[in-house]
Amino acid sequence: MKQRLFNRTGEEVSEIGLGTWQLGGADWGEVDESQALETLRAAASGGVDFFDTADVYGLGQSEQFIGKFLREAPGRTFVATKLGRFPEPGWPENFTPGAMRRHTEASLGRLGVEALDLTQLHCIPTEVLRDGEVFESLRRLKREGKIKHFGVSVESNEEALICLGQDDLSSLQIIFSIFRQKPIEFFEEAKRKGVALIVRLPLASGLLSGKFTRETQFAPTDHRAYNRDGQAFNVGETFAGLPFEKGVELADALRAMVPEGMTMAQMALRWILDFDAVSVIIPGASSPRQARANVTASDLAPLGPELHRRLREFYEQEVAAHIRGPY
Repeated sequence: MKQRLFNRTGEEVSEIGLGTWQLGGADWGEVDESQALETLRAAASGGVDFFDTADVYGLGQSEQFIGKFLREAPGRTFVATKLGRFPEPGWPENFTPGAMRRHTEASLGRLGVEALDLTQLHCIPTEVLRDGEVFESLRRLKREGKIKHFGVSVESNEEALICLGQDDLSSLQIIFSIFRQKPIEFFEEAKRKGVALIVRLPLASGLLSGKFTRETQFAPTDHRAYNRDGQAFNVGETFAGLPFEKGVELADALRAMVPEGMTMAQMALRWILDFDAVSVIIPGASSPRQARANVTASDLAPLGPELHRRLREFYEQEVAAHIRGPY
């Protein structure tokens, strides 16, 4: 597993991490404690030392599993969590200094650490980011020693640019994939500012795994579930920002570009790693097998300029016009 500098923190982390939303409750299907711990161990055995979670994943369950894992994990582990979306007290009270302190202290307790390696504002309203008071609260928590670094998980380029205006920002967590290439527009600014980029949903919620068909069904508890009339239960009328059937069609078209000896998922992850502005990718996993598969992209050679050109043209000509939602 190759390491990358996590920019202004001065630390290095594995270039492929593990997103742990799947380990927090039933949003991606049920995962019990034993399976969660085995998944974390499998990722670590493959060289993963960066784990991303949030206080709201299973209302603390994901953090609790990671806390148990940390007590047995040998060596250095970097844990990034998030705050801002917990249901109590809820919006807008979640953004007050008192609520941010309480949520931070709750995460410290569940993880069993003295200070959070990184805490991130969790996709909060654009106007709250623009106001800026939440950043002052994070700075106070940092001075108090409760957090070491802070960042923001954002939904759009507009939000990313607002956050890049904060001089002491350590990281931005973004959606970036072959199907979502617009963030490239601010990569140079992030590099100039020394801000780490954490990439979530690198496989477009599974579309870029190459395993979905138009007949794919999701468990009713899975947040990706939708009905055949096109009405999504939890993600509006889109899936990973695309109408589901269009996303499957686009993924099918990508098969012809996958290099020999490589899976579509490996190509999708390797494509992201080819951007030096990216510090770490956090694909999710709900099983040890998935965790082990994720790390293989770190050993692959870069895709090369011709394939990058073709994938860029594919995005511009076939994908971009179909993306819905914040972007």
